[in-house]
Parts: sequence; structure tokens; C-alpha cells
Amino acid sequence: MSYKTILGTKDFIEFLRGKKATLLLSLSTTQTCQIEGLTQAGIPGMIYLTPTLDAEFVCTGELRSLEGVVKTSKGVPTPALITRAIHLLHPFSNIELLDLGMQVKPKVNFFKCHEFDIQPSASIATGANIDAMTLFQKGVEFGKNYECRDDYILLAESVPSGTTTAYATAKALGYECEDKFSSSYKNSPKSIRATVLQQALENIKDKDDLFEKVGEVADNMLIFNAGLILGAAYKQTKIVLAGGTQMACVLLLVNAIVKYMGGSLQSDNLALCTTSWVHEDENSDIKALLEMLDFPIHAYSADFNFATSTHPALKLYDEGEAKEGVGAGGALVYGLINGVSKEQIIGTLETFLKG
Repeated sequence: MSYKTILGTKDFIEFLRGKKATLLLSLSTTQTCQIEGLTQAGIPGMIYLTPTLDAEFVCTGELRSLEGVVKTSKGVPTPALITRAIHLLHPFSNIELLDLGMQVKPKVNFFKCHEFDIQPSASIATGANIDAMTLFQKGVEFGKNYECRDDYILLAESVPSGTTTAYATAKALGYECEDKFSSSYKNSPKSIRATVLQQALENIKDKDDLFEKVGEVADNMLIFNAGLILGAAYKQTKIVLAGGTQMACVLLLVNAIVKYMGGSLQSDNLALCTTSWVHEDENSDIKALLEMLDFPIHAYSADFNFATSTHPALKLYDEGEAKEGVGAGGALVYGLINGVSKEQIIGTLETFLKG
């Protein structure tokens, strides 16, 4: 089996076998990533470059804003390598970038980069200072107007420290989500995260409405993509959220907004695909997060690991480092249901790391 079912039935993902996909990569920076010890999603001192470099590598196989392969301080290579490997082995029909507030624009040509005049968000420790309603409306408009040329959209993200902003967002919305969000570290930095969460939630005032709350504790990706999903809902476009607990939080935010606005959501065309490293993570619980939704959701994890690899950097994934990002889980499921073998994926990744 190329995937495991977390929630729902296998029918949704089986329907996508042989179908064409557009990869939409949401790219954003939150100053939360500058809090020392909170994330290892990038190069120490240059974590703000992570979404830029991820976009460059997924699109071109090259890093143009920095030399070398992006690795964490522990030597874990970016999950962008996984998404790129799948693209080489069974190409996405289309890759497009969503600039949701990067500090540095990726140096790519020909690939469509959608601009929304969005600035990087501030640290949630001092208040993210996001105009959440305006940002949400931009997402809704994009979702309404975007014409997918393929059978479905793989919606991915690259937002360093995004699991912490997602955790804070879910907490601010009233979800019972203690210890259910993953981390780029094998051992989640619980004390640092707890301090940041406390600081973030203290920025919320009793009189704040839903959008004012998330404007202080969220990141741009969460809010924009919630709008995108709701804007695209009436078009019946199938959307696979390619990610872990951050993408689960996008759905939790969608859920909260629908309730806040007194509406409902037909979720038949929505699914989430993640990695086995997130699904089986002992320090988080993506299934529990998804079960908090008031609408049904199909969710799957890629049946993939690096057990047969001899490369020590890749082995770190199996040990619990990194886990997910840049659409890795969704890309793996996409590749595996379309005939790409685990051996092909591992071989391609090992070639990247030798280069």
C-alpha cells in the first residue's frame, strides 16, 4: 500500500490515481522564526530565507539565493528535496508560487508567482499585527478566481516556525489542542514554545472578534489559505492540503470561520495528505486535530520511510527530525499512487545529497 488512511475512506485518493495535479506553494515569513530554539526549519541565522530557497529548489533544482543544500543545524536536509524528487520522477503538471509575505523573493523565471502585496508578519510573542480580515478576503478572492488547469490542487506551504503559530491560532480559537502540534525538532522545544504561546495569547483582548484574535497569533499562510479554501469551495475543485499539523490548523481555522459566519461547508472535495513521520509522531496528534472539525475530512499519510537508505542525513527523518514541509507528504502520496517506487525516490534524494 502506498498510503495509510487517517480519516475518511480511500475512495478520494484512489480517484486521484492517474490524475494531473497543480502544486501551489504558499510561502511566508513570520518573525516568530527568529526566536532562538523554536525552529530548525532552515539555516541558523538565515531561517527567514527558508521559503525563498524551498521555492527555488522545488522549481529549478537549484538554490539561487544561497549556495549548497539547505540543512538544519543537525544536518537534516529540507523536505523540499522530497517534493523536488517526486517532481522529477512524476512531474506535477504545473507549479505556481503564492507570495504571502517573504523577506526575499525567489529567483525563478517562467514559474507564475502570485503577488498579493502582503508583508512578512511580526512575531506572535509581541503580536503578529496582521490585518486578518483583509488577508482572508484576499484568499477568498484568489480561491474564487483561480482557474486550476489540472484535476486537482496540491496546496503546500513553507513557513518556518509555522507549527508554533498554528498551535497559538488553534488555542486562540478555543480548540483543546495541548501537545497536538508537531515540531521540526525530534523533541519539541516545549518550554520555549509554552513561553511564546503564553506571550502570544496575552496579546488577545476580551473584546477581540475572531479575525482580531488570529491577527495577533497566526501567520499569513494560515489566514490566506483558509480564505482560498472557502473561496474555491463553490467551484468543486479538489484540493489536497499537502502538509501536517499546520495544514490541519488551516482546516481548524476554516471550521471556526464558517461557524463564526453562520454558514456551512461542503467538504467533499477536500483532503489532507501528510508524511508517516507526522502521522506516527508520538509528540503530536494530527488525527485528533482533524477530528475536532465539524465537517468530515479525508486524510492520508504516505507509506514511506528511509529504512533502505544508507545516507545518514536522510535517516534523521526516520529518527523524528524535520518530519514534513514544502508539500512533502502530499508529494509522496502523489508519487506513490502514480507508480513511483520508494527505491526511485530514495535514489533520487541520495543523488541530490551527493551533488
